[in-house]
Amino acid sequence: MLLGDPITSHFRLQEDQKKALTRLGIKTIRDILYYFPVRYTNVSEIKLIRDLAAGDTATIYGRISNLKTRKAFKSKIPMGEAEIEDSSGTISVIWFNQAYMAKMVHEGDSVELSGKVSEGKHGLFLSNPELKEKNSLPIDTHGSLFGKDSGEVFGFPIYRETRGITSRFIYHTMQKIIKEGLVKTIPEYIPQDILKKYNLPTIGTALVWMHSPMTENDASVARKRFSFEEVFFIQLARKIERENYLQNKSFPVVDDPADIADFVGRFPFKQTEGQEKAIRTMLEDMSKPHPMARLLEGDVGSGKTAVAATLAYGAIKTRPPKTPQAFGRPSATADGLAKATFGNLQVAYMAPTEILATQHFENFIQYFKHTGISVGLITGSGCRKFPTKVASAQTPWTNISRAQLLKWVANGEIPILIGTHALIQKSVVFKHLALAIIDEQHRFGTMQRKKLVSKEGFAPHLLSMTATPIPRTLALTIYGDLDLSILDQMPAGRKPIITEIILPTNRDKVYDCIKTEMKNGRQLYVICPRIDEPDPEKEGAVQARSVTAEADHLRKVFPGYSVGILHSKMTPAKKDEVMEDFSSHRIDILCATSVVEVGVNVPNATMIIIEGAERFGLAQLHQLRGRVIRSNHQAYCYLFAESKSAKTADRLKAIKTAKNGFELSELDLALRGAGELGGTKQWGITDLGMEAIKNIKMVEAARAEATAIVAKDPNLTAYPLMKELVESKKLETHFE
Repeated sequence: MLLGDPITSHFRLQEDQKKALTRLGIKTIRDILYYFPVRYTNVSEIKLIRDLAAGDTATIYGRISNLKTRKAFKSKIPMGEAEIEDSSGTISVIWFNQAYMAKMVHEGDSVELSGKVSEGKHGLFLSNPELKEKNSLPIDTHGSLFGKDSGEVFGFPIYRETRGITSRFIYHTMQKIIKEGLVKTIPEYIPQDILKKYNLPTIGTALVWMHSPMTENDASVARKRFSFEEVFFIQLARKIERENYLQNKSFPVVDDPADIADFVGRFPFKQTEGQEKAIRTMLEDMSKPHPMARLLEGDVGSGKTAVAATLAYGAIKTRPPKTPQAFGRPSATADGLAKATFGNLQVAYMAPTEILATQHFENFIQYFKHTGISVGLITGSGCRKFPTKVASAQTPWTNISRAQLLKWVANGEIPILIGTHALIQKSVVFKHLALAIIDEQHRFGTMQRKKLVSKEGFAPHLLSMTATPIPRTLALTIYGDLDLSILDQMPAGRKPIITEIILPTNRDKVYDCIKTEMKNGRQLYVICPRIDEPDPEKEGAVQARSVTAEADHLRKVFPGYSVGILHSKMTPAKKDEVMEDFSSHRIDILCATSVVEVGVNVPNATMIIIEGAERFGLAQLHQLRGRVIRSNHQAYCYLFAESKSAKTADRLKAIKTAKNGFELSELDLALRGAGELGGTKQWGITDLGMEAIKNIKMVEAARAEATAIVAKDPNLTAYPLMKELVESKKLETHFE
């Protein structure tokens, strides 16, 4: 048996098992060895039924009854059902996709059930619990790997399941693989001095302890090893990327403080201290001959675009070496247009969507209209240029051909080009690209960044921006190649959002308040957890409200008002069309999924309802709420909760008390657990790796070790196994 062997070559599998393993990403022996348990049952943590609460993971001893099998009414999935009773009460049991479980025991048997407590419309129930006869041990220790034939162990591993594969199957398969002795042959790829320094087990020992822990400490130490390993390899990859990027040359930006102060002084608002500090720091970075690589974090409305505009102005006012000065506001040319900055440095500003790129284009027109500097826009829908001889109050720009825009960008006549991913196509060539600004960094990967480096080896200074509140440990990990700046203040004059937690019985009162605001011309966002389909895994549970059903409901509640729909399954063009209609107030109520987290500026939308609020992370709720803080009108956020539990209430109350999104993101990490942190799926980090993110000491240790190794051996020449894994993990881990 070898690590790379297909699992089908050593185990006889049914067709549905093969499909299930493929869904789980398990194809080889290595894959299943690294398919780690999500938890372990522990017989020392037995609970009484009366003490159970939704969300608990519990082990219950009791008598089982009312065993039956059936198919779900709508989804037709097979289900096994039962009830278990102990001295304190009774609770229902449901095995989704595992109807056979109801046939494995008899009425009145004493059993041990271990699983998650869920809440449905008929109350609490155990969802897909592991089942054992009461007097049996948690796992079969006969002839175990640890040489013991009896005695109770810490617990047995529980693995994430899918239709066709149970945790029990994975456990027994894993035991056969480990008993083959394969884990003893796996070469260690983390340097021994690092393992010793942090008391981490070797790879072979860690794998055994992950899948068959004899003590709680075994399981904890093994998880510590793999948590550290994941962050360590991410840091290595990012440090190598940073080292490679810094090897490029860049155009040093020489700013005139008085000129910058004059530019900033024209903003229609006073800069915050955070904005001033970020601008000073980044202009200093950009004065160096190697490229800046920095991430700017800030809540929605904290002024990131104004910072970006100031840096763009500083770059444009600088000429590349040995280039004649051509900046200024010269007399009009023959066509009546002010001639722009031939030969001066250029700026590229990339946004994730067309409508957001258009919004930034319009903002930059306001920032630069007094300078005579040309600003271009390029998207899949067309190209625009400012200024124009046919300007009007409504449209200060003009549509131009793509070929003409590219010509002006190539010769330097357009120094600022804003767009979507169209910016990094081969046809877009800059004369002297000095600064690349990327909005919502997680949508922009390393490969795209490399496309911005010129053939001459000149790399632009890089400013990445995000409104996603990220805990410091997560930012240090996923953005290990970027320096960090934070905007944690809001511009003066913004009224705090009035946030209320609403139980189902108070819906009508909220609707009445919203109607009053809408009569005054305001608009409403309604955020739903799902698009339309029910969740088959939660048959019988309280179903999340869907966009399509809620839109129909709102049309009845708010007759006479236009209701639009927006969700991730729509085409980009359709999304942009809907958002444009909402921005132009052709739509009064926008019913959407969380796709509007990265959206446009709609100052008139001052209200937001978030359905099933407890299903979102706190940081995600905060960012969604930020959609309605785009003006000085009073804004309202209504969190509609489906659960009445005290735990849910405590989490949601934090939204009302936290000062900013960063504070909330840290709290979310502590309260919900790393694997549930809103938005973490996009980082490509496993739940196990996210455990490390909760530990600042572990992150800093992994970061320090990776930094030290790359500093002395940037190509990992002395660490061939580590280099191979770094390359493979680059493919597995995405940052877009």
